[in-house]
Amino acid sequence: MSNRPESYDPSVDILAAALDRLRFSGTLLFHYELCRPWSLSVPQFPEAVFHYLSRGSATVALPGGRKRSMEAGDLIVLTRGEPHLLYSDAFAKPYPLLDLERPPAHAGVIHHGGKGRPPSTMLCGYFTLARPSRNGLMDLLPRVLHLKPEPDNGWLDTILQRLVSESATQRPGQQAVLARITEVIFVEVLRSWVGSIKPGEGGWLGAINDPHIGKALQLIHERPEHPWTLRELGSRVGLGRSAFSDRFTKLVGQTMHAYMTARRMEDGATLLEAGNASIAQVAANVGYETASAFSKAFSRHHGQSPARYRSAHAGSELR
Repeated sequence: MSNRPESYDPSVDILAAALDRLRFSGTLLFHYELCRPWSLSVPQFPEAVFHYLSRGSATVALPGGRKRSMEAGDLIVLTRGEPHLLYSDAFAKPYPLLDLERPPAHAGVIHHGGKGRPPSTMLCGYFTLARPSRNGLMDLLPRVLHLKPEPDNGWLDTILQRLVSESATQRPGQQAVLARITEVIFVEVLRSWVGSIKPGEGGWLGAINDPHIGKALQLIHERPEHPWTLRELGSRVGLGRSAFSDRFTKLVGQTMHAYMTARRMEDGATLLEAGNASIAQVAANVGYETASAFSKAFSRHHGQSPARYRSAHAGSELR
């Protein structure tokens, strides 16, 4: 048996597939010009919130006394959408973010604050997963992601600057363009974070970079219906059964079988939402010999039977 894994095939993009399955989207809320002194209170959001500071400086004050200082070019993502303050000066009275007067469709520049010059320029928006996964993509991320401009992040800096220019003036198709740009920003944020974490951090997101486990994840995603065993999958990636099992659990944070079951359940949910296949066909497509076995596993994972899930989510893939 070779101790070298099969080469990683970039044509199977696990991260892109996961985001597509969860129906990820991005939305720009505000483009501000803020003159000192200013302070904004941001309420709890159900989604991940981001702030990009293209000019000036600001402080983000989080629950529990945590603070992050922002300089020009910084991007901060609050992955749990926690309530927080944004301000130039700690003494300034916070103004509710959602009470700001703004142009229609959240387009154009909002001016706020005092008379201090020059103003700080900031953009705010959020990222949404329309169908959050039990694998918890957002839960794998730290509560705060703080990215600073670096040579390696040149592509992200370019996209962020495009967001600034696109949001400044209303134009035909603007909302569609802004939505696509914010989606690209989130993917770039994930790429940057995945590239910076250490082995064993970030669950399956971090394990993508491992030459052995990354390949195993690729194989599972390519063929979730295949009855993978620890021995077979380990052999395919250049590890013995025990070594593969230990490495997978350590890096992904769950056993190979648990991960594979979750993957099958997410695929099953996607097929049920499409509404075209019978439950027996869905079961076969995700690797179950009988509809009964699939139904039991699906009910444990999603908390409802496949039939009830289909009824509740019928047509949701079109929304």
